[in-house]
Amino acid sequence: MKSMTGYGRATAAIEGFSLTVQVSSVNRKTLDLTVALPEEWESLEPAIGELVRKFASRGKVHVNIELTGDRSSRDSAWDEVAASEALARLAAFAKKRKVPFKPTPELLWQVANAQKRGTELPATESAHPVVTKVLTQALREFAAMRAKEGETLMVDFIKRTELLHRLVESIAARAPKVPANYREQLLKRLRDAGLEIDLSDERVLREIALFADRCDVTEEITRLRSHFEQFAALLKSDGEIGRKAEFILQEIGREVNTIGSKANDLTIARAVIDLKNELERVREQIANVE
Repeated sequence: MKSMTGYGRATAAIEGFSLTVQVSSVNRKTLDLTVALPEEWESLEPAIGELVRKFASRGKVHVNIELTGDRSSRDSAWDEVAASEALARLAAFAKKRKVPFKPTPELLWQVANAQKRGTELPATESAHPVVTKVLTQALREFAAMRAKEGETLMVDFIKRTELLHRLVESIAARAPKVPANYREQLLKRLRDAGLEIDLSDERVLREIALFADRCDVTEEITRLRSHFEQFAALLKSDGEIGRKAEFILQEIGREVNTIGSKANDLTIARAVIDLKNELERVREQIANVE
């Protein structure tokens, strides 16, 4: 089991630059991938996406690739020759139009900044293998974090499903007593009303039989036990389990709702409320599972 929340980071040197790759993710029903990288390397984005998909199949994943370092600083220094030529052109332009030209410190600063040498990044062909290597390192760290968080979620799911199972078994133990309790209540109401009816009276037996049929939850209990077995087996399986787990939890919710509508018993009704509350907590957690 893997969580959809993770983070990984790796660095390397490339032609005088420092290359940093960061991968992060949060939960999302599908894989939503975004990549931020230098404009000159945009052609690498499909290969980056293909590599990410080997490590993640769900989640909102963001990959950030950036370059820093001395080479970048040197390449962005002022180009004195270009700045001088620009000032000369401005002086000639002003003279032609008979405008006094006295450069101020502010003007010199603006011209110098405008004439900075552009940063030349490593060519895409030479950057590709380095980016792939560093991204793979970051993705491995990212995957390890998701796996570790998945283990924590697994422990929590086991505890919660055990509680769900105990609640269902308490309903299963209580359910057979409900018709008998109803019979006693029915006879008491008849006696309180001054009506003495024999227990073997066909009308009483029919009423009790109809009630017992309406409140029978045997099928729902059987299906719930099966769902719990499937859910437990799924938690221990490899690969993506989130979508299937959500479907099983949806089916468990349907059976619990049916039991709640059929129960006609205070003890069972309380157990159903506890089941719904705990089931909602499991659903919230399973939204974080890949």
